[in-house]
Amino acid sequence: MSAYPAYIMGGLCLFGGITGFVRTRSIPSLVAGVGVGLLYLWSADSIRRGTGNGLEGALGASALLLLSSLPRVSKGPIPAVLTVTSAASAYYYGKTVYALRQ
Repeated sequence: MSAYPAYIMGGLCLFGGITGFVRTRSIPSLVAGVGVGLLYLWSADSIRRGTGNGLEGALGASALLLLSSLPRVSKGPIPAVLTVTSAASAYYYGKTVYALRQ
């Protein structure tokens, strides 16, 4: 189990949310980016410490990001990158959670 993907995704989401706000003054970008980024970072810290629900939190954050970016995938490079990275993260954490439940 690695917390690195969740740390990376958390940083990217925070950066993206703040950047979206600075460029367009989009409050939804700020709230969503910071919210999902903090969930990823909390999950990464929980995974690193070995406490409960870190993997599930990272999987949930990945699903949330994937579902919110998928409808906008063709609107430019940023939604496309968000969709691909969140799908990869969801696959990784989904596979990990599934393996632990077996």
